[in-house]
Amino acid sequence: MNRILAQIRQTMADAAAEFLGEDYPGSMEDQGAVFYMNGKNGTEFDWFVNDRLPSFMMFYDDEEKLGAVKAMVYKDGTLTLYVYGDRGKSLLQELFGKQDLQEEDLLSLTVLLRRTCDDRRVWDEDIEKIPSDELPGPDAVKEFLSHEEWYREMRERKMLLSRTAYVSKKITKEGWKAGYIWRDEPLNERDSGWSFMAGNEEEAYVNDPGNLVLMTIHQFLDLDRDVWKYIHHPAGTGMVRISSSEFDFDAPGKEVFMEKREKN
Repeated sequence: MNRILAQIRQTMADAAAEFLGEDYPGSMEDQGAVFYMNGKNGTEFDWFVNDRLPSFMMFYDDEEKLGAVKAMVYKDGTLTLYVYGDRGKSLLQELFGKQDLQEEDLLSLTVLLRRTCDDRRVWDEDIEKIPSDELPGPDAVKEFLSHEEWYREMRERKMLLSRTAYVSKKITKEGWKAGYIWRDEPLNERDSGWSFMAGNEEEAYVNDPGNLVLMTIHQFLDLDRDVWKYIHHPAGTGMVRISSSEFDFDAPGKEVFMEKREKN
């Protein structure tokens, strides 16, 4: 077995033995087997968008088969472990650590797992059953890295989620959907540059800071999901809502489609 996979498996086994006690390994699926969970987004997606490998899981061996131990391994060697008690129904421990793993070695393993699992349509497999001893050569790594551009837009959108935007209280308080949105150059690394207005504000209203709320893009999406597919557009973009769910680039004379959110 690949040495990194063996290291991950041992770290998970140690955590299970320490925190789950009598449940490990007898109450685990396949006596504590570790599964490579690439079936959701896939190996390339998680590497290029989330800066990590897909998760590794141990499961309880009962009807529900909920997770017992979850490991997240990041490009920089950081490893986060989640240990679940009560047969997977509650989070028992959250552990953080830095493994002696180099990004170059993790990249090599990632390419190997993409080739032996994703490319062969093998999903959520026991790592014991994954051929992992023969590492890919430089050409295979180069081919993998050439795919990074495919994920650039998704990565940029993800990075924006924690950044802030100015939002009109016509949206947050009165319940209007965003009708006019624009993006300036960000003021700092925490700023997205985006402003979201209902479209029926007077200039004096917008110029009064008391009528604006600062919130993250992630928080705003809870109010208006429609902007998500436009969020990657660069500074200088201005858009108006043209239907219940769509925006178009702003132009002189273009009317804003006004609509309030449905009440829950």
